[in-house]
Amino acid sequence: MPTKPRGRDLGLPFEGQTGKFNAITDVAGVQVGYTTLIEGEGPLHVGRGPIRTGVTAILPRGKAPKPSPIWAGQFSFNGNGEMTGIHWIHEAGYFISPIIITNTHSVGMAHHAAVGWMVRQYRDFFQADHGWAMPVIAETYDGFTNDICGRHVKEDHVLHALDTAASGPVGEGNVGGGTGMMTYEFKGGTGTASRLVAIDSQKYTVGVLVQSNFGRREDFSVLGVPVGRFMPEHATLKEMRTPETGSIIVLIGTDLPLRPSQLRRIAKRAAIGIGRTGTPGGHYSGDLFLAFSTANRIELPGMLQFQPPTYGHTYLNDHHLDGVYQATVQAVEEAVINAMLAAESVTTIKPPGYSFQAIDHERLREIMRRHRRLLESNEVGA
Repeated sequence: MPTKPRGRDLGLPFEGQTGKFNAITDVAGVQVGYTTLIEGEGPLHVGRGPIRTGVTAILPRGKAPKPSPIWAGQFSFNGNGEMTGIHWIHEAGYFISPIIITNTHSVGMAHHAAVGWMVRQYRDFFQADHGWAMPVIAETYDGFTNDICGRHVKEDHVLHALDTAASGPVGEGNVGGGTGMMTYEFKGGTGTASRLVAIDSQKYTVGVLVQSNFGRREDFSVLGVPVGRFMPEHATLKEMRTPETGSIIVLIGTDLPLRPSQLRRIAKRAAIGIGRTGTPGGHYSGDLFLAFSTANRIELPGMLQFQPPTYGHTYLNDHHLDGVYQATVQAVEEAVINAMLAAESVTTIKPPGYSFQAIDHERLREIMRRHRRLLESNEVGA
């Protein structure tokens, strides 16, 4: 679990009230699991390494024994990336699978393994009936630091991430699919955050998980402070004379009862959250966002079973969505920063001789203090 201070621990005054773990797992029932693959040093030998990659698995309903629609909405801010299963989400407004995030060249293996896990988990639905599996698999590119063309993610790695998924604190930085990723030319990776939303005296949770792999140093901002301009050292893409080719996957989970059309509108707000960290959105970036709700749980009958003529659902009045939008934007912004703060430096292998450095916590604190955007130790947690 987290071994380095997170944003709030450092005194960054993020807005909003978090859940217990300040993580997507604050949404009841949501589980997260990882397989992290780190092996080898030295020059790139395709098929042998070095390997710095992995798999992140998100189970919106945990390991429930029966499939149930997970109501969802999806938005592509910039489409140079992959997120499978979204055609059915756009059409029907739900999915029933886990969500897997990995590297670009491992989407096929992750899909293959996730189908196998679903067939095993929901045996009657698939084997005794005519259920079909369309898992949600998403990716970002880690080829600067990982032998991505070696395709080192195997079926067992995906199954391990799924089988070990759990609630509680969530690892960040160089874990799972985020192992080899960068953000704003610092080391990036996996990050998470959450917000509590009060509606008519009832509290709900919005949780976010990101696989963060995007951005140019000069654009980087923290809570309105242009930090990237004050920390220009080791701006690796500029040193390598390489355009930004990264991406970001944003998953937004909530226990709020929402329609798929409302969830799509919430997914759109992820663009504002990442925009707060400075990015204008790059041409080569795949910025893909998915929002889902665990509310309105219903049993999903098989094709050969009785089909009820109607379902009854409860949905939030649109009048109250502004607070949900605000919570989403705040949590996405904080999750990106948490990913960077948790990360450890990684050397590049293509081209070799560079590195994505972990952001220096004390220098960041100094810059934020200079701009009066830092809570001092006696104020943190107050």
